[in-house]
Amino acid sequence: MKIVDLEQWNRKEHFEFFSNMASPYFGFTTEVDCTKAYQTAKEKGYSFFAYYFHKSMVAVNTVDELKIRIVDGQIIQYDTVHAGSTIGRPDGTFGFSFTHFSEDFEIFNAALQEEIKGVHQSSGLRLSNNRLGKDHVRHTTIPWSSFSAILHPTDFNTSESVPKISFGKFNIREGRKYLPVSIEAHHGLADGIHIAKYLEEFQRQLDQ
Repeated sequence: MKIVDLEQWNRKEHFEFFSNMASPYFGFTTEVDCTKAYQTAKEKGYSFFAYYFHKSMVAVNTVDELKIRIVDGQIIQYDTVHAGSTIGRPDGTFGFSFTHFSEDFEIFNAALQEEIKGVHQSSGLRLSNNRLGKDHVRHTTIPWSSFSAILHPTDFNTSESVPKISFGKFNIREGRKYLPVSIEAHHGLADGIHIAKYLEEFQRQLDQ
């Protein structure tokens, strides 16, 4: 983790300009081809959700701008960010999960499955664990339907700076599977090129 020197930062004007806005987030929705990833997950007996979730986190951690946060008035760049996600319950509610990131899928998946179990055995939002700090990326999955746009609740807090990534139900076209993905980030900390880098690496990870 390091503190970014605002005065020496090449994004100083960008940060100040967008930070003055009530809602500085920007983003877009697109699709990634998940055909190979789905096949690999099924062949290995993995949860498809766990598999692409891990690939998303691998991709996020290759983009420095998606690891920058506003913390106590300072600009902090984390070495590694972790995986926050909503997890659904059989009763139709959901709870929050927090999974430490590991490059190793088996380690990540084991921790994720424990978090899923913890959500299923609890009620409410599950915020009492106090683990949802800023060193993570918020994920949510809407497995029931696809989407071409999505609207998130907005916290008009000037220090809100955690990126949001959403997935939908994959579409099938001409024998290929396409996963909807939406990503939003604080525009003072990241631009379109950085989201594009994430998406490019995410696709590369899914194709491995």
